[in-house]
Amino acid sequence: MQMRQTPDAPRRDGEGSAPPELTQAMDRPLPGRDVRSRRPALGFLLRLDTARRFARVGSLLALDFAAIFGAILTALVLKAYLRDKWNFDRSLGEARHSFAFAYLVATLLFARSGLYAERAVRPGLAVIVASLFQTMFVTVIFAVVQGEQFSSYYIFYGTLFFAVAYVSTARYLYERLTGWALKAAGYRRRAVLVGTGRHIDAVGKALSSGPHPAVSVVGFISLVPRPNNGMKSLGRLEDLDEIINEHRLDEVIIADYDFPQQEAVDLVARCHQKGVRVRVAPSTMEILIHRAEFVPGQTVPLFELKPPVFDGIDFAVKRGFDVTVATLLLIVLSPVLVASALFIKLTSRGPTIYRSIRPGIGGVPFACLKFRTMYRDADQRQMDLESLNEASGALFKIKDDPRMTPVGRLLRRFSLDELPQLLNVLKGDMSLVGPRPLPQRDFERLHEWHKKRYLVLPGITGLWQVSGRSDLDFDDLVRLDFLYLERWSVFLDLTILVKTVPAVFTRRGAF
Repeated sequence: MQMRQTPDAPRRDGEGSAPPELTQAMDRPLPGRDVRSRRPALGFLLRLDTARRFARVGSLLALDFAAIFGAILTALVLKAYLRDKWNFDRSLGEARHSFAFAYLVATLLFARSGLYAERAVRPGLAVIVASLFQTMFVTVIFAVVQGEQFSSYYIFYGTLFFAVAYVSTARYLYERLTGWALKAAGYRRRAVLVGTGRHIDAVGKALSSGPHPAVSVVGFISLVPRPNNGMKSLGRLEDLDEIINEHRLDEVIIADYDFPQQEAVDLVARCHQKGVRVRVAPSTMEILIHRAEFVPGQTVPLFELKPPVFDGIDFAVKRGFDVTVATLLLIVLSPVLVASALFIKLTSRGPTIYRSIRPGIGGVPFACLKFRTMYRDADQRQMDLESLNEASGALFKIKDDPRMTPVGRLLRRFSLDELPQLLNVLKGDMSLVGPRPLPQRDFERLHEWHKKRYLVLPGITGLWQVSGRSDLDFDDLVRLDFLYLERWSVFLDLTILVKTVPAVFTRRGAF
């Protein structure tokens, strides 16, 4: 497993006294916990949001269950009736026999197409038809491969016809019923529009159109001076935190596709720390394209930017994965751990384990455990070696670091010095996969947008280590962190762990 991380390379973790207060390096302190999964102030909202998600997905799954089963049964009953062999019990038995596979394929394709997503972004009839057609295609192939013989393929296209009718009708009624319930409850999301151009006006008018708009636009924040457009100017972007609190906002909508990238990164992080959703309104052309297909409950399609954190089920799954795999690795690699400790103890003076104090989640310091690989005076010699730095950006790295012991050089070559961090994973200070925690010296040289990677638990390995490592520019490495957070899944974690092994032995991008 690739325990070696380029950012550590300075590896001035080399061993010595703990650095001073870590949080002073940040102009705006980040929270000392995962901003959504661990904030007590948001605990109730998170549970409520998770309950709504379960209710939505569960009700739609039940609806599709009834509709697809009804479609298969109707097709079989009609076929038996036309052949004068009508027997309801027999048709019911056949429907039960063939239903499970069809329903599994349909729900997987529905989920892939976003048909279990939130109301505002859930697609309509065109996607339902396409997904059901794909379901029929997969089912036909499966039946043929299984050696099934058919006098005709009526059961497939007959079921497709009734499935389109039943599923689309059921979902239409579902949208109408839930829409009526939300209207009766007076549910409207309070939002502010943020941008720089005239697109603010277009998005504001579109969101306010329709008989029962789901979004209440309380005003706008513009990065540049602009004339009064009928909406209330709420102030400057720098005052966003106060604006959110004062107006009890539920959403911030970026209503300008030319919105500056750096400001957008900061805006998203600040909103997510407040538990406020961030959505992006499309351009005028994209609005026109999306109007070609009915999107229930929303006059403007809004695309949500998820916060770079793991919450709810995702957090539980990732944490369970970390604990299970870390425990297994500690058991399997215990002989390597013992041998490494003995070699260090017998070949140089000093502690076997070095506690490298580093910024963790939210910039809060924690003791990152490592096998000692440098001589005891490594920290004192750090400043003298700054001119020899061979890394870019905030990192410090020397290919032939004179502070390293012979055994330490061998341990680092195969990243064995990182193995004690499996204990950090069990303790909850780190994750197996995630952004690497940087030493204090590197942390102090980060730009503000770089620090958004500290909104989640740091990791032992990550995309840095399997995507070129020190061959990449530092800004590109940080973008890899954001890409990982956006596309996280257990499968991605497992893929990175597997790819870490050859990255260690080939030493790709590392020195």
